[in-house]
Amino acid sequence: MPSPIDPAERLLNLLIALVNSRGRMTKEQVRASVAGYADAPSDDAFERMFERDKDTLRELGIPLVTVTDAGHGDDIGYRIDLEAYALPPIDLTAAELGVLTLAAQTWQDRTMRGDTSRALTKLRAVGQGPGATDLVAGLAPRVRSGGSVFAPLLDAAQARQVVRLTYRAASTGEVRERRVEPWQLVARRGGWVLVGWDQDRQAPRSFRLSRIEGSVRVTGEPGAFPPPDPDLVDRALAAWRAGPSRVATLAVLPERAEATRVRAVDAPAGAVDWSADPQVAPVLVGRDIVHVEYRNAWELAEELVGYGDAVLVIDPPEVRGHVLSLLRRAAELAPEVTRG
Repeated sequence: MPSPIDPAERLLNLLIALVNSRGRMTKEQVRASVAGYADAPSDDAFERMFERDKDTLRELGIPLVTVTDAGHGDDIGYRIDLEAYALPPIDLTAAELGVLTLAAQTWQDRTMRGDTSRALTKLRAVGQGPGATDLVAGLAPRVRSGGSVFAPLLDAAQARQVVRLTYRAASTGEVRERRVEPWQLVARRGGWVLVGWDQDRQAPRSFRLSRIEGSVRVTGEPGAFPPPDPDLVDRALAAWRAGPSRVATLAVLPERAEATRVRAVDAPAGAVDWSADPQVAPVLVGRDIVHVEYRNAWELAEELVGYGDAVLVIDPPEVRGHVLSLLRRAAELAPEVTRG
């Protein structure tokens, strides 16, 4: 015996049937031809099911129209107003399509990759030809998905629920539990940052998702705290960006790490000639010297470690130390991943 069709699938079947109907569909036609309605055990159950689905379509903004037969007032049918439902023609310039491509390439999470690829395929059909993405070639950054903690944090921020999380501090390496009122999730340098109110420290704080260990526990009821004050959010973000600007020296393989290369700056005054250093010079063979500005050593390290051996940190030792620490932690996890 076939299993009942999911309500969401039934709703989609109804929408497809109404969109493709030449005229209108009566309730009897819906029950007989749309998959999912035959599951109704009685006429009353079908009526409730159909009325609920009609209300849902209208709540979604879909123009469902009731049509009454001119000769028989009790002969009622339904259709979708295609003129109101259809989008206006899309006219994208090469630059606009290029920006959309850049945004889609940013997302590497498997749950979104298929959707963005299909959307771009459709948009290219109305774009300006194969050269439409050339304006942003090589500039696509990579934003990691945020791991298993991203979804619960996003849900908690939307519902305004307090969360408990175990966090490893970047500066000291201290690991401790934190109670946080989540405000926003912000993409920053290839990763995600949670901005919120630290209940233990009674101050706004920012938390890199990659430094959250274990799972996020949601506590309390929805609406446990008021919407954040925009000034407090700005203060938290400003604190995240605080610190003097410094310059790191990298040795990068040709045509690699384009998102880092695009931020390259001139060598600072009095910079060391590393090619004259007998220990460093062999490492530079076949690589380009790239200088990039940064404020947080561990933040830059988390960005660079994703490039593997394509990027080597020449200077400063602080950034190199953070990169090595991350690589050691990854190596420690490797056997567990292999066994799993």
